[in-house]
Amino acid sequence: MQKIFSSLLLTTVLLLALHAKAQQKITLKYAIETALKNSYDVKLLENTAAISKNNNDYGVAGALPTITATGNENKTSSTLQQQYTDPTRNTTKSGVSGTTVTAGLSASVVLFNGYRVQTTKEKLAALENQSNSLLNAQMQNTTATIMQQYYNIVRQQVYLSTIQKSIDASQQRLDIITAKQKIGVANDADYLQSNLDLNALVQAKQNQLLVISQAKEDLLNTMVMPANANIEISDSILVDTQLGLENIKDKSLQNPALQSAEQQVKINQLIEKETRALMYPTLRANTGYNFSSNQSAAGFSLLNETYGPFVGVNLSIPLYAGGASKKSYKNAKINTQSANLQYHSALDRMSTNVAKTYQAYQTSVKQLPTEEQNYKMSQSLLNLVMQKFQLGQATIVDVKQAQQSFENAGFRLVSLIYTAKIAEVELKRLSNQLAF
Repeated sequence: MQKIFSSLLLTTVLLLALHAKAQQKITLKYAIETALKNSYDVKLLENTAAISKNNNDYGVAGALPTITATGNENKTSSTLQQQYTDPTRNTTKSGVSGTTVTAGLSASVVLFNGYRVQTTKEKLAALENQSNSLLNAQMQNTTATIMQQYYNIVRQQVYLSTIQKSIDASQQRLDIITAKQKIGVANDADYLQSNLDLNALVQAKQNQLLVISQAKEDLLNTMVMPANANIEISDSILVDTQLGLENIKDKSLQNPALQSAEQQVKINQLIEKETRALMYPTLRANTGYNFSSNQSAAGFSLLNETYGPFVGVNLSIPLYAGGASKKSYKNAKINTQSANLQYHSALDRMSTNVAKTYQAYQTSVKQLPTEEQNYKMSQSLLNLVMQKFQLGQATIVDVKQAQQSFENAGFRLVSLIYTAKIAEVELKRLSNQLAF
């Protein structure tokens, strides 16, 4: 029997060791870095930014020359008939072979087209900046989401700790009643009520464990990790209580999403200039080298070759295209007005969000000292009532009320800390101050 017990004990220890080893303890920094590395949204915007960077080039804008090489060779088989004033020279032949070879190298460069090339280059640079702003915005959003989910797990674990402390108090109450019942100084009603209260708290603990498990799955999903990964978080929530409204307002103008809207206005203005340039003449310079060779087995000319360089200019003046260019220009101006409206709308929303979030942040921070004091007093009250209950100076109702006060104070405190932290994270996201 002793050997069996020893084997069972060894197996239990090994299982606990394997469980502890399988758990991966993660920090907030690790969670953020993993999410930014694995996030599909971040990767997609990284690809968009890479494309914008590749396109931001003078060649794409049309400023560099275009060089083209061409070559062609044709073989022919013809019937030849030639008649002269002297009939003795007349010739008729069939199956006369011939070869025509042409080759050329040409280069063309735009000298002037209403400054469209320069405008296009500016637009490509603006598009690259906008892509980088959108990528930065997504990284800020992903970081904020990770922080919210991470601290939510910490909050739920503190809830669990409060429930566990209340369970310990209920177990102590039940033990006291059981001991008193043995000597005949406790009734069955108190015993049954204590059991009911303890069972209710045990159920609440199980439900809270489920909440924590689901919160971890949400975090793992954002980190793009398997949902069944066994992670452990041992952390606390520390609130930065020194944020200033004016500093947040000033730095909120650097918010990448707001900058993207501002850059869109500039992009549309450049599209206006591009569209207007279509109504200007286009002047091109052309140069190159041509080679042509014609060979024939019979005929007036057996070999004819020409070759040499050429240079020239080409002027194209748009005279009439059904008014399409003017309409495109008017549409481009309307799009610029729309982008400007969208920017000011985003600016107004940003100001409103900053003001509302800062109010919530400030209110939570101001309430923290009082709520911390309430929590400490509720702990002291529970300990005092339990001592009195053990001495027979307090009833089971007094103990239950003290427990409820302790639980409520614990829940309120951690909820307030979490609310303040989330408001802090949001303010830093709005002002582009989240570190990642």
